[in-house]
Order: sequence, then structure tokens, then C-alpha cells
Amino acid sequence: MRRAFSEALIQLGRSDPRVIFLTGDLGYQVFDAFREEFPTRYLNVGVAEAQLVNCAAGLALEGWRPLIYSIASFLTGRAFEQIRLALGYHRLPVVVVGAGGGYSYAQSGVTHHAQEDLALMSLIPGLTVTCPGGPDEISALLPQLVRQDGPSYLRIGRFGEPPVPSSAPITVGRGRRVRSGERVAFLTTGSVVIPVTRAADGLAAEGRAVTVCHFHTLRPFDEALLAEVAAHAETLIVVEDHGLRGGLRDTVTRWLVTAPPHLAPNRLRMIGVGPGDTVILGNPTPDEVMRRCGITAEALTETGRSAWTARPG
Repeated sequence: MRRAFSEALIQLGRSDPRVIFLTGDLGYQVFDAFREEFPTRYLNVGVAEAQLVNCAAGLALEGWRPLIYSIASFLTGRAFEQIRLALGYHRLPVVVVGAGGGYSYAQSGVTHHAQEDLALMSLIPGLTVTCPGGPDEISALLPQLVRQDGPSYLRIGRFGEPPVPSSAPITVGRGRRVRSGERVAFLTTGSVVIPVTRAADGLAAEGRAVTVCHFHTLRPFDEALLAEVAAHAETLIVVEDHGLRGGLRDTVTRWLVTAPPHLAPNRLRMIGVGPGDTVILGNPTPDEVMRRCGITAEALTETGRSAWTARPG
């Protein structure tokens, strides 16, 4: 995803002279090409997340289109007040980019875990919240966010993610139906869509075609797609690498509370970091965290199989 972000950033720099990139002492080598081509539109403010946001706010007030970049846990946590007031209150067109969303930096310990970034950013009025699943979604969403008149958050994973396997259009505020099926529907956000689609393909080979709907945008949320899926699914399975509060599960749950009775499925399951206030200690690899949480193609296949065979009641 980061390579796709860097390449999309260069294209934006070429097409829009207002685009300016600010980093919190991160991204060496990744952004060298942008810095070389646009030396006056690249600014490293150092390890100072609050100042990073305030600087971008000032530039936006002067007509620039800033993108700010730092580790997701630091940028959304340390600078929450500045994002809320300097960007949210003034509705400034600044793209806040959180690198290493979820548990991409799991080996660096709890300080680097971003299991509440989506929740924090969703609390700010008027701020668009996106969590792409692959490089193709980064490339498509970033230009749309830069063109918006208000602030936005873009969560980036790590290197090496494949494209999201779907031909559905990539539009801010719209979900994507990645696989079509019946009875069971997986709902995803972020890069967990990749193991989910692999599980869905395995289930389809067994004669159990399940639906996979991917929500790269959590705010504004595509309630129309969720309603369409919920009307035909006996079980919804939410999968995300975020805490149990404030992410996709909470978004789906809040919608179900007010949805017409005929749209509410019989069961709702959650696959993610939990239960409750779970904190992952030590320095496990990102893959190990996903294994612990049941977010692997093998584990998700079994989850889908179990949901398929269970009857509503």
C-alpha cells in the first residue's frame, strides 16, 4: 500500500500545484522521488505530530491541499486534539494519513498498535474515514480525498498487499461487493478483505457460495449496500483488525438497531481483536496477531462453514 500511496502522491503533485506533503520524520526512501521532483512541496517537521497538524491547517487556510503522514497510532492519538479543532472545526481539506494501521507494527509493541484509530477519527464531525484493503484502493481513493472540501483520514497498512479482487468501482462512501453468495455474508474493512476472499473462494469450491462486502469507507458509510446484503443473509460476519469499539462492528451494530425488522439477520458474529479491552502484549509479528484473532484464510473458512451449517433460530 505504501508504494501505491507514494506513486499516487507523485501523480497528484504533477496534476495539482496545491498539493503539499508533510511528514513526521517518516518515509525515508519511500518518498524520495516526490521530494526530488517537488523539493518545495515536501516538509519534514520532525517527531512533532501536533505541530504537523497545525502546520497543515495553516497551509490549508492559505489555499494548499496538504497531506500529512505519520504512524497511525501516534498521529491519531497524540494529535487528536489538533485534528479535532484545527482540521475538523474549520473543515479544512487536509488528508491525514496513518501509516501502519491496525497491527502492522505489532513487533514494535503496544505503543505502535493502532487498534482505535478508526474510532477516534470517526468521532470528529465532518471527517471522512477510509481504510483501504489494497494498493488499487489507495490509488483510487487518494485523488478523491484530496479533491474534497473537508478533512479526511486514510489508513495505510504495510508493503506487499495484493489488490482487492473485485471489479466493483472504488468510490469514497460506497462499499464494494467482492463476492456474491447466500445465507452468509462477510463484511470487511482494510486489508483483512484478502484472507476473507480467499476463504470465500474455498467455501465456493465446496458448494457454499458466501457474500463478501468490503467497506473501504467507514464514514460516510454505505448503508444501502449493507441493507441489500442484510436482506438476504442469515448471518453477518464482521472481520476487522481494529478494536471491538468504534470500527466496522459498531457501525454495523448501530445500523441494525434502527433497521426495519425484515432486514435484521438472525445472527451477527465478530472476528477481530477481542474480547472487550484486549491489549496484545509482547512483540508478536503481524501475522501472529492475525492468527490469534482468527483472521487467516483457514480460520475464516471454518467460521464461514460453521455459519453456513447453523440454522437460524
